[in-house]
Amino acid sequence: MKALDVRNVRFRYEGSDHWALSGLDLTVTKGEFVTLLGCNGSGKSTLCKLSNGLIPHAIHGTLEGDIELFGNNIRDHSVAELSTLAGIVFQEPESQLFCMSAEEEVAFGPENLAVPRAEIEERVEWALNLVGLKGYNDRSPASLSGGQKQRLAIAAALSMRPEMLVLDEPAYALDPVGRLELYSMLRDLRTRYGMTVVLAERDAEDAATFSDKVVLMKEGSVVAQGLTREVLSDPDLLKSVGVAPPQILEIASILNKRGLGRDFSFLTVDEAERDIAPMLSSGRRVAGG
Repeated sequence: MKALDVRNVRFRYEGSDHWALSGLDLTVTKGEFVTLLGCNGSGKSTLCKLSNGLIPHAIHGTLEGDIELFGNNIRDHSVAELSTLAGIVFQEPESQLFCMSAEEEVAFGPENLAVPRAEIEERVEWALNLVGLKGYNDRSPASLSGGQKQRLAIAAALSMRPEMLVLDEPAYALDPVGRLELYSMLRDLRTRYGMTVVLAERDAEDAATFSDKVVLMKEGSVVAQGLTREVLSDPDLLKSVGVAPPQILEIASILNKRGLGRDFSFLTVDEAERDIAPMLSSGRRVAGG
C-alpha cells in the first residue's frame, strides 16, 4: 500500500516567484524508512509540510499536482484529520512545545480530538515510554536537554497514533550520541510497530545505516531515488546535489581505484571489516603508495 503518493507536484509559496517544488514525483510504501537527502533549498521541508496537509491548508501558495496520504487526497481533508495519518516533527522542537509539562504536551493532540480520558492517559504513558521519557510526566519541557525535547516532540506526534511519522532534520543540533539514539529509536518504530518513517536530512552518514530507501532532492525535484545501497553507491551523484558522501563510502571508492581485483560496496563499518579483514589476514596490500 502507498503511504504517500506525490504526482507531478509543483508548489510556490504565497508572495514568491520561485517554485519550491517543481514537477516532483515520489512514492513511499507503507512500512518503509525513507530518507530525503538534499542541501538547503532542495525542497525537503516543503515536501514534509505537504505530507500532512500543512500545505495547502495552513501554509498558502500555488499548488499543482496530486498528493495522496494513505489513499486520501490532502486537499479533501483538514490538517486535524490528516494528523491521525501522518505526524510531523520539526527541526527545532521548541517551535512545537508549548505546554507546562511533558504529560500535557503529549496529551494535547488526543484531547483536541476528544479522545476519552482513559485512552489519553494510556497513550501518554505509551508514547513517553516509547521515546525513553518514562517518568518525565511532570517535567517542564523547558528543563529538558535538546535531545529530550526532540524525543518529547516525537512522543506528542506519536500520541495521535499516526501511521506515518515525518521528521524534518530532527537531529541537526544533537551530538553524535544523541543522533545515534534518535535514529535507533526511529528504526525501532519501524521494526516493532510497522510505522512508516520519512526523514529529511542533509547528512548521508546516518541514512546509510537506518534507511530502506533514499531520495536525493535538488531545487525542488527528485534527482534519484531507490534502495539505500544503490543511491549512495555514487559519491559524485551525492556531491552533485550538495550532500557529502558517507566517509565509509569514500573509503570504498578509494579502494576500488587501487585495482585490487574486486569492487567494494560497503556502507557500514561492519561491512567494511567483513570485506577487508580477509585481505589483511592473507597479507595483501590494501593501500597504495
